[in-house]
Amino acid sequence: MDDDQEQPAARRQSGDLLAALPSGLIPARAPLEGEAVRLEPIDPARHADELYASSHGVSGGEAIWQFLSYGPWSGMDAFRTWLRDCAAFQDPIFYAIRDGATGKACGMASYLNIVPKNGSIEIGHIWFAPALQRTRAATEALYLLLRYALDELKYRRMEWKCDALNAPSRRAARRLGFRFEGIFFQHMIVKGKNRDTAWYSIMDHEWPAIRATMELWLATGNFDSGGRQKRSLGDIIRDSPAGDVR
Repeated sequence: MDDDQEQPAARRQSGDLLAALPSGLIPARAPLEGEAVRLEPIDPARHADELYASSHGVSGGEAIWQFLSYGPWSGMDAFRTWLRDCAAFQDPIFYAIRDGATGKACGMASYLNIVPKNGSIEIGHIWFAPALQRTRAATEALYLLLRYALDELKYRRMEWKCDALNAPSRRAARRLGFRFEGIFFQHMIVKGKNRDTAWYSIMDHEWPAIRATMELWLATGNFDSGGRQKRSLGDIIRDSPAGDVR
């Protein structure tokens, strides 16, 4: 189903009283541990060499930066300077993604647009090196960010935004359970080009069903010895009692 044809399930309406207010907490600069992946607060001294090597001079590396406002870089010094700036930001809060299978840092993601008072937060600045793409570790990295913000910090709105032309990112949002909210036209100028932005979200009351299907997919028993999935996330969603939780 096309995004603009989707009819989302009922959501809260303006004026509804809240049973509990958001925690007001900001994500800590601490690692997030999974079974197949580890997210580490960005540290240029630890991560620059591995991140650069995984994303530059490799097959498929150029495609990583097509829809991002930065990259690729002309050399390690320029990349390290950019990474130092990332480490200094309070918002976004950047993480390096370390693949448990290889032990190498080979991607990044962040929290951004963090509004603790309203319980709203976004995950973005996501890029996976070719070696990390379409793996259990890649999905688990995003699951860890979702779980920490929605379960531990008690945020009530999780956002995902991407270039409206970025079909892989839009598919990823729906695969993870995000609902389409609309297009912000002429939202940005990126690398000299207009960017219309597609907006997606997960509400706190939608998260438990989404989390359950993600955990079924991420379970060790769902992968063979070569790391290949036995059942797709789409199959698990379709077969769940709740049906399509997205």
